[in-house]
Amino acid sequence: MCSALRSLVEDDARYLRSFQLFLQRSSEHRCMRDFIRGTLPPTLHSVADGKAIVNVIGVGSGAGEIDLEMFSQLRLRRSDIFVDNEVVDPSSQQLHNYKVLVSRQPDLDYIKFSWNEMTASEFEQHWKANKMTKKADFIHMIQMLYYVKDPGATVSFFRSLLHENGKLLIILVSGESGWGKLWRTYRTQLCNAEISQCLTTGDIKSFLDSAGIAYQSHELPSQMDITECFTPGDEQGELLLDFLTEVLDFGRTAPPELKAGVLELLRHPDCSTEVDGRVIFNNNLGALIIDPPA
Repeated sequence: MCSALRSLVEDDARYLRSFQLFLQRSSEHRCMRDFIRGTLPPTLHSVADGKAIVNVIGVGSGAGEIDLEMFSQLRLRRSDIFVDNEVVDPSSQQLHNYKVLVSRQPDLDYIKFSWNEMTASEFEQHWKANKMTKKADFIHMIQMLYYVKDPGATVSFFRSLLHENGKLLIILVSGESGWGKLWRTYRTQLCNAEISQCLTTGDIKSFLDSAGIAYQSHELPSQMDITECFTPGDEQGELLLDFLTEVLDFGRTAPPELKAGVLELLRHPDCSTEVDGRVIFNNNLGALIIDPPA
């Protein structure tokens, strides 16, 4: 990342504002729900087969909407199932939002929630320090591997926690998305070297392939309206630019040539299409379902 630029994750409040706007402007959660309802159920059913209790670890669960969607799908097939759910997220606000969601949702007495306000690496240290031996049937890491230093090591650790018939689900932006093009073009200028910010499912596939690890791959079509990004000074456009670049106050702090290049690329057909005067960004995701160690 350019030395003059600051990472968006340094300002938790602005990050959450930009993230909420991103969710409003994109079909991200809808495409995830379509995947969870249409493609994921056989995996959920397989990990629960023959079990009264399913051990789940959600790494970077955020406000919990996607977690509860997965549990509802599991419950549709197994009304007798009990879920032991470890929630891992470093944001106190997101965990609070998750707890509020749980308090407002009926019929969740089949789930035991354990709240862990910590990063993935802190959870790993905690797990090892306490010599934990519990195995997980299902672990999901949705849109969170961007924030770890070594994605391969993180995947390897959590995969090691799986039962012999367990599964690890990873969802990230697709290597074929607009994000992939943006990051390949401006990696050195935009990406924070301290974390794995510019990461796609293509990178994880390369790691898995090189290690000989079996997985299933699914493409999840998604899009985001970024029209206001091209209106100078527009508050929502500035927030969306922050989220797209992961740079705090990108519109104000980026060098003019970098800002112009990023805006030009975002509008390019490699990243976006124009529909009825709106600029629609390719926000496609990729889902990887990974097998446990042999």
